[in-house]
Amino acid sequence: MLGVSASGYYEWRNRPPSPRSLRHAWLTELILRVHVESRGIYGIRRVHAELTLGHGISVGREAVGRLMRRAGLQGITGRPRYRRVPNVATAEDRVRRQFDRDGRDQLWVTDITEHRTREGKVYCAVVLDTFSRRVVGWSIDSQPAASLVTNALGMAIEQRDPQDGTTVIHSDQGTQFTSWAFTQRAVDSGLLPSMGSVGNCYDNAMIESFWSRMQVELLDRQRWKTRVELANAIFEYLEIFHNRRRRHSSLGMISPVEYELQNAS
Repeated sequence: MLGVSASGYYEWRNRPPSPRSLRHAWLTELILRVHVESRGIYGIRRVHAELTLGHGISVGREAVGRLMRRAGLQGITGRPRYRRVPNVATAEDRVRRQFDRDGRDQLWVTDITEHRTREGKVYCAVVLDTFSRRVVGWSIDSQPAASLVTNALGMAIEQRDPQDGTTVIHSDQGTQFTSWAFTQRAVDSGLLPSMGSVGNCYDNAMIESFWSRMQVELLDRQRWKTRVELANAIFEYLEIFHNRRRRHSSLGMISPVEYELQNAS
């Protein structure tokens, strides 16, 4: 049926795998391991970065993509979800959508997200350093009170010890951020408060992008039974995975902690 000789068929059947086939099998196994260790989050770019930067393997991005498609592997994608906030402003916009900075603790951005469990909602506030994309402060609670954002800011201040008048803390105009407690904590610590316009997600686009990734990489991947279960998962995601392990394309495919170490003044 195949139109080949019997000797040729048996020679093909008994022939050992070629070096290329063996390398592809080895790479596929390694790619699968990287993909699993990233919790199934990494796509072609980050898997390629992990192989070349993390393991020192010389391989092209197209080859990685081809092997991932053959193995049925792909990263997680998603789009931002935005929400409106009350029309209350107490600070000028010192950022004006320019988030890039050349040093740490020059600009912090902060916001709140929420997610459901079977017990009820969990609220999380983070403070992000735009220089390294590192989460420098965070807080988790069952209520979206002013204490939620004030505690996250307090953690950032204690960990980073910013200099008076040099660090901008940028937020939206949510009631938690316009509260007396949050504003006073920022001013007493020498921070410069900043707020975007009402209902415009682009005025705090970096933190919105962060929430978008956390949503698809963690929050939406399963149904959470208890608040404690979700709170523990958020802690592990922020401190262990995002800050110390996740490869960020905007940082040259290294983690925020590694980026800060490489750019320490």
